[in-house]
Amino acid sequence: MYTSISHFINEWNQEAASTQKVLDALTDESLQQKVSADDRTLGAIAWHIVSSTPGMLIEFGVTVESVQNENSIPTSAREIAETFRNVSANTSKAIGEQWTDQTLSEMKNVFGMELPRAAMLNMLIKHIVHHRGQMTVLMRQAGLQVPGIYGPSREEWSLMGMEAPSI
Repeated sequence: MYTSISHFINEWNQEAASTQKVLDALTDESLQQKVSADDRTLGAIAWHIVSSTPGMLIEFGVTVESVQNENSIPTSAREIAETFRNVSANTSKAIGEQWTDQTLSEMKNVFGMELPRAAMLNMLIKHIVHHRGQMTVLMRQAGLQVPGIYGPSREEWSLMGMEAPSI
């Protein structure tokens, strides 16, 4: 759990940058990829990350601007990626301006749970990480190159002059 706003902002910026790499790798065609008829498309998951981040922050008591047309999934991968770029920057800015290290221990009821604000920030990061993982699987199915997140992707091993692990 976070004990300082700067710790959260550093981790948010790192995770948001990894998410941005994934979003930047999407194509318009790939947005329709889905794992089954009953599941969300890659575009729907990507847009969910983008549009739900301000919604979560608002639920947490942070004043941020909602995403315009949040219920309408764009058909442009670039639009999704650019919107997240703005959402990500707004998240860091809003938390840095509106919360302090001291407010992190304050309790608030969010989504029916009584949580310290620090736990809410942890929830926000876990949310994008969870959905980013779903996206990378769908990206592989769509034939896209997946960027490395916590280490090199299969394709990036060769750029380092190494063979990707097979087991």
